Amino acid sequence: MLRIALFTLLAAVAALPARAQLFDDNEARRRIELLRQQVEANKKTTEERLLKAEADAQSASERAADRGALLELSSQIESLRGEIAKMRGQVEVLANTAETAEARQKQLYLDIDTRLRKLEQAREQAAAAPEKPAAAQPADAEPSPGEAKAYQAALDQFKLGNYTLAVAAMQGFLVTYPSSALAANAQYWIGMAHSGQRDYKSAIAAQRKLLTTWPDSPKAPDAMLSIASAQETMGDRTSARKTLEELIAKYPGSSSATSAKQRLAAFSKR
Repeated sequence: MLRIALFTLLAAVAALPARAQLFDDNEARRRIELLRQQVEANKKTTEERLLKAEADAQSASERAADRGALLELSSQIESLRGEIAKMRGQVEVLANTAETAEARQKQLYLDIDTRLRKLEQAREQAAAAPEKPAAAQPADAEPSPGEAKAYQAALDQFKLGNYTLAVAAMQGFLVTYPSSALAANAQYWIGMAHSGQRDYKSAIAAQRKLLTTWPDSPKAPDAMLSIASAQETMGDRTSARKTLEELIAKYPGSSSATSAKQRLAAFSKR
């Protein structure tokens, strides 16, 4: 019996390590499984966070690209606005220049028309006045019928706007009748015809020839006024102002001097 009990006890003792080992293995497996599950869960969470971070980064990049495109578009719009403003300024300058040129041209034509009317009135008055005795008239005081006809034909070309023909006709008149009482008038209309062609340099030269050759002619003040108009149209306001002042000083009682005063007053307002 003792032997049997001892054997039984030894068997029980021998069995203890095996059971403990079995318990430790099962616990280790359980813990390993728990650890694996935690690792998998952490891996999944990390992957989800990584995907979210990549999506956020891409969204931020797209927003940055959109902001860059908007900034570039805004810069282009500002540049276009600047160009439009510049073009508007140029249009205003051109419009003002055209308006000024048109006003000068109208004034020039008005002056021409006024002088034509005065000339026509003078001719009508001369025709209506009683004829003076031949002894009381200077030799060249009255134009001959041929002179008057040639002069009128040239003047008609000017009135019709045929400025080239008017210049040629008036020059022909001066060659044919250099001592005519209408010679200064012919020289004046040569200058005005050049102005009608917008050849202002030739117009000024023609009127200065009148002032040199016929300084005492009634057309001399008109010639100076025409020179001032041409100078102003060419943009030389300094010379125009000087010419007007000389006109007033030399011919203070003329109608052209009155016009010169008005123009000087207009200059001071600009």
